Amino acid sequence: MSDVGNIQWFPGHMTKTRRLIEADLKLVDAVVEVIDARIPESSRNPVIDEICSGKPRVIIMNKCDVADENATSRWRNYYEKRGFCVIVCDCRSGKGINKFLPAVKKQLSGLIERRKSRGMIGKALRLMVVGIPNVGKSSFINRMANSKRTKVGDRPGVTRGKQWVSIDKDVELLDMPGILWPKFDDKEAAKKLAFTGAIKDEIMDTAALAEALGDILSERFPELLKARYKISGEGNVLEEIARSRGMLVSGGEPDIERAAITLLDEFRGGKIGRITLDEVYAE
Repeated sequence: MSDVGNIQWFPGHMTKTRRLIEADLKLVDAVVEVIDARIPESSRNPVIDEICSGKPRVIIMNKCDVADENATSRWRNYYEKRGFCVIVCDCRSGKGINKFLPAVKKQLSGLIERRKSRGMIGKALRLMVVGIPNVGKSSFINRMANSKRTKVGDRPGVTRGKQWVSIDKDVELLDMPGILWPKFDDKEAAKKLAFTGAIKDEIMDTAALAEALGDILSERFPELLKARYKISGEGNVLEEIARSRGMLVSGGEPDIERAAITLLDEFRGGKIGRITLDEVYAE
């Protein structure tokens, strides 16, 4: 597999975010973690489990429309067996999002009943929304609030400050900035995060990153790759894509950089097919 380099990514605002999460946990009743269904485990920051282990947990498996359905089902079962409430959805289209509130209220039914018994009628459930950059936290909150209250972007680091959002009279969401971890010990996870855009492209070698993605797709999803780009899949993927798409520079040589950008963009947009890169653990 191509070497995309040693990825290190821990801006100061993410250090601050960890402190904010730790400080604000006492204000909330549960933690909602948004993850990317294409890389369910690679898009989960282990620091979040460490910090939030004492709170009821909900996992939002976002971007299900571009992930493999069978793999998503298996990952859902995996997380549910470990005590998480799991919602599979696509926040941009709204698919599956209507299951969120009923599931949360069921998950916190004990707390709701205790409050009722103490006469605490009308007290809203307060939920902290966490996750790494670019998994769709803001899209999720906007969809739930039916508004554009948070900034939404296709690049990491868009949401910087925490903010409360009321989604109905019973539930409030605390939107936290995305948090990555200080060191990527798992290089494969780091590559997958880069493939999906969770790590800023500006710090990556685009051609090396796309070549690494092409290697994985050639090995695990060859038919999707061949069908999308009309290539044999037997040579260098980026060179084949460049020639197939007419991306040539002077002398008729393949424009590798342009092919790399195309492959990454089309993978991220789901145009190659419904692909899940993380293989589910034994269930």
